[in-house]
Amino acid sequence: MRRVCVYAGSNPGSHPAYADGARAMSTTLAERGIGLVYGGGRVGLMGVLADTMLEAGGEAIGVMPQALIDREIGHRGLTELRVVESMHERKAQMAELSDAFVAVPGGIGTLEELIEVYTWSQLGIHRKPCGVLNVRGYYDHLAAFLDHAVDEGFLRPQHRAVLSVASEPGELLDRLAGYEQPTVGKWTELR
Repeated sequence: MRRVCVYAGSNPGSHPAYADGARAMSTTLAERGIGLVYGGGRVGLMGVLADTMLEAGGEAIGVMPQALIDREIGHRGLTELRVVESMHERKAQMAELSDAFVAVPGGIGTLEELIEVYTWSQLGIHRKPCGVLNVRGYYDHLAAFLDHAVDEGFLRPQHRAVLSVASEPGELLDRLAGYEQPTVGKWTELR
């Protein structure tokens, strides 16, 4: 893996462990020589990710729509800040630049981005691993929901296995590095 796209909240969350988790994620990426691709913000956990990566001497590439740059929330000290026109273009460029996807804690935007790339994997649009850094059990309910979807016949076990869940960045990156995309045949086999 050369670069990992990390989705993160634009808020810091209500517990310092969330910022600690974001710092640990960036520190581990930098120690392994893996670059960071993220949403380009300077606020919340996004800012923590970028600042930590830059302090560790790593690569931090942000991708942000002009409308958010105009609201002055873009990080100006990145290795590279790519300014795009739309959120759709942002997500596509982040995916293109990355070899894997990780979500640290965040709100509905973070969840939406994660679920979209997770769905793209199921549909065969990409063959890149996906995971969540489960700080303080933040993603326990998401993992339980996906397990429930398998039990209820709405998600195949091999598609559930695409999303790795770990509480430590090193463990998560090891799982992503060892990932093998499930074999999916025709569209009808996705059901």
